[in-house]
Amino acid sequence: MRVSVTGATGYIGSAIVRELLAAGHQVLGLARSEAGAASLASAGAEVHYGALDDLDSLRSGVVASDGVIHTAFIHNFSDFARATQTDLRAIETIGAVLEGSGKPFVVTSAILMLTFFLPTGRLGTEEDVADAGSVVPRIASENAAIALAKRGVRSSVVRLSPTVHGEGDHGFVPTLISIARAKNVSAYPGDGSNRWPAVHRLDAAHLFRLALEKAQAGSVLHAVADEGVPVRAIAEVIGRHLDLPVVAISPEDAGDHFGFLGQFFSLDCPASSTLTQQWLGWHPAQPGLLADLDGDYYFMNEASSKYR
Repeated sequence: MRVSVTGATGYIGSAIVRELLAAGHQVLGLARSEAGAASLASAGAEVHYGALDDLDSLRSGVVASDGVIHTAFIHNFSDFARATQTDLRAIETIGAVLEGSGKPFVVTSAILMLTFFLPTGRLGTEEDVADAGSVVPRIASENAAIALAKRGVRSSVVRLSPTVHGEGDHGFVPTLISIARAKNVSAYPGDGSNRWPAVHRLDAAHLFRLALEKAQAGSVLHAVADEGVPVRAIAEVIGRHLDLPVVAISPEDAGDHFGFLGQFFSLDCPASSTLTQQWLGWHPAQPGLLADLDGDYYFMNEASSKYR
């Protein structure tokens, strides 16, 4: 299968590209720069120049493909509404090209959005979907992707855990390490019992391939290996590696201590992937979050040496 991949040069997208190529698929990767193009070419993928907000480039890439995996997203928390609108327009554009083709279209979403419409602490499942009129971030993109199943597209949604860990991670966990270094304490909000789901990058990439190959039209899938790791346990591993005290921060002070991450690190969002595993035969095989965090690369990575 010739697969168009948006976000193909990113942390998760690049792992998906390698997963697809190893399974015998051809990859047409979206690249915005010469550096990105060189990275794709070196991996063995074809290069398609364009960007998420260049709808003509998206259309031309889809026309030349047998299926699409959409992982690109503009992670601009200062203008998140605009980022979600760009994502929605991209999904609608790709979906319009694929309409009536029966081709697969795998769209990326986020487990964290479940906390906006589920009772606090309730285990989220693949069957939990927000109402069409909901103002939950990214729900419009999810619903647009699911609706394509009625328009002749084998669409599916993969919700990523808030922590997709592994070598090269530059997300929440490296930020927590940077904050601990800067503040000289490894902290957690409240009593630290609130939970984060997690998945290894390579397990997530494998799930995207399985979704491309055999997910049912309109299905929602969960990229979750650890259903819920207590945030205190995360702080304890960081404190042990950095030889720093592990302390509690009141929820009211989480924003001051953790910055933008405070609102996310305080959420309790356990989630299951039981149905995903049953439907697709996906079984996470990589180390869990705490075991992976014990690896040296998280504390040698330059990305975690500065508080940004």
